[in-house]
Amino acid sequence: MATSEDRRRFARASWANILGNAVKIVVEGAAGVAFGSVALVADAAHSIADLVASVVVLVWGDTRFDDPDSSHPHGHARIEPLTALFVGAVIVLLGLNLLYESVHGLLYGTDATFSYILLGALAFAMADMYLVYRYTDHVNADLNSTALTALAKDCLNDLYTSFAALVGVVGLMLGYPIFDPIAGALVSLLVVYQGVEIGRENVSYLVGTAAPEEHRERVNETLLAHPEVVGVHDLVVYYDGTVLEVEAHAEVGGEMTLREAHDVETELIDDLRALEAVGDAHVHLDPSGIGEWKDAAE
Repeated sequence: MATSEDRRRFARASWANILGNAVKIVVEGAAGVAFGSVALVADAAHSIADLVASVVVLVWGDTRFDDPDSSHPHGHARIEPLTALFVGAVIVLLGLNLLYESVHGLLYGTDATFSYILLGALAFAMADMYLVYRYTDHVNADLNSTALTALAKDCLNDLYTSFAALVGVVGLMLGYPIFDPIAGALVSLLVVYQGVEIGRENVSYLVGTAAPEEHRERVNETLLAHPEVVGVHDLVVYYDGTVLEVEAHAEVGGEMTLREAHDVETELIDDLRALEAVGDAHVHLDPSGIGEWKDAAE
């Protein structure tokens, strides 16, 4: 159960990403524009998408902590993967734009000139993103937020893209300016790949994909562990947002009273909801040995 402190920690992690990316944009963007480095401008532009994504996570992702209401009886769990999906889409679009700019530099050349300020800006950007990544990952260790996971991955990938930009700047230093747009193209491809991966993961949450087999087996074992349950059928475990929804039919002795059956069903639901990643469960009790109505001959 989320607490007010969880909500505050989520907000602080989101703000850390907003401020970290804003500072990176100013430092790298200024240096890149001043010395004509496509690689640095590409890396700074990548952070513009990160900044937008961080703001979206702060505004939309915060609603995951809202309680169920009349318009959202199952809570607001799906808003978080929707937020992360938006992050992925923005990243892909920006990456494609950066790739276009890099290819243009490869075809028509670049006017970039080397300066140690470029190296300093990259060193600052890498240290900045590493600190934001560590903080976001630390906060998310307990929250298990897919939106914060997306931001943390983005921070980590920023280190890779900044390293690619560093290759371009070193190329300038050594007298090979062509390395700069090549590095920019590499940065762009990494950005696109990152956005696609974030989007692919969160689409599965939104469309109700079946849970991994290990989760399904754990649910089945939990049901069968109850002393009154002799069998399980019609078991369905799927994602409802970032949490799992369970539907199952449990077979019990047919001589049970209605009150006894009610108590067993309550115990089974409590056991399932106690499992990691399970948000809600629905269990129907069947008398063992009689089969299902849908299997009866017409």
